[in-house]
Amino acid sequence: MNVVTRDEDAVRTVTLNRPTRRNAIDIPLRVELAEALEAADAEPAVRVIVLTGAGSVFCSGGDISTMEVMEVQAAAQRAQMAQRVIRAIWTTPKPVIAAVEGAAFGAGTALAAACDRVVAARDARFAATFTNVGLAGDMGAYVSLPRRIGLARARQMLMIPEPVSATTSFEWGLVDALADSGEALTVAMEDAGRLVQRPAKALGVIKTLLAVAPSLSPFDVLDQEADYQARLFGSEDFAEGVAAFREGRSPGFGQRPGVVS
Repeated sequence: MNVVTRDEDAVRTVTLNRPTRRNAIDIPLRVELAEALEAADAEPAVRVIVLTGAGSVFCSGGDISTMEVMEVQAAAQRAQMAQRVIRAIWTTPKPVIAAVEGAAFGAGTALAAACDRVVAARDARFAATFTNVGLAGDMGAYVSLPRRIGLARARQMLMIPEPVSATTSFEWGLVDALADSGEALTVAMEDAGRLVQRPAKALGVIKTLLAVAPSLSPFDVLDQEADYQARLFGSEDFAEGVAAFREGRSPGFGQRPGVVS
């Protein structure tokens, strides 16, 4: 299997499983990865998704050995298979955390950057290596990179694909947390455990608003905020949060029988 999944409480770990190919993304992997992410989104018991790679590398990029010159229509179909993966990450209301060890090159950088949180080992490296094979980049790179590190740095990463250290990536905002070598998944799972305790519907609203707000006028954003906030006032989690405050205890979001979010 090119992708394997494992559930631990309400966290589903999705692992790219081609370690002998440095988890390079070929057609079967991208299809299986999209399906795995969509399945995690559809499973009510799953509240957080952690994305990682088997072995010592997160993802070395697209599998160049499977690439060949092709007509536009065929190439577009291939590219859309990769875009399906990013759509799955962006459209699920559930937080998606990337746990990065070793290299995250090309599509690996874009894949990690698309996630809601990136935990990287201190010796990890990131590089947008698309131009090495005459390509410009896909998998949301032109959205995720500028939003995380700014337009100027994204331009330099895409045009001059030199590896960027995890420490520098953290300073830029491409990485959200650092871990010791070999501990990225452990730290990501700890973060996932904290997110499991948060109100799922509110987290979904946060993802939605952050995705659309940059393209809206500030006044439209005010209306969107009010609309979503009004809906949350009627949620089980809001009722639990208020009750917990009044009773002087910590809220148990999603932990009551039959309640997922």
